[in-house]
Amino acid sequence: MIDIIPNTDGLPGIAQLRAIVGAVMTIALILAVLALLISAIVWAYGANSSNPHLASRGKLGVLVSCAAAILAGASVTLINFFWAVGQQV
Repeated sequence: MIDIIPNTDGLPGIAQLRAIVGAVMTIALILAVLALLISAIVWAYGANSSNPHLASRGKLGVLVSCAAAILAGASVTLINFFWAVGQQV
């Protein structure tokens, strides 16, 4: 039986890589909030100007930006969950 666990000291630059990944997650969350604001404005403008196409695009943008924020925020938890599931196989 082989028992291998992740080695956090095996390669140089792991700490910097973690910092980069954390920064990318922060940027992703900031961009998701920006997309949410823009999509909400488009939705409101489309609803108030009687433009159903624009309003539906705004609604879709709100949903996509919320999904992106959920994925960016839960990415570490999802990876850890699937890592644990993979270890049980």
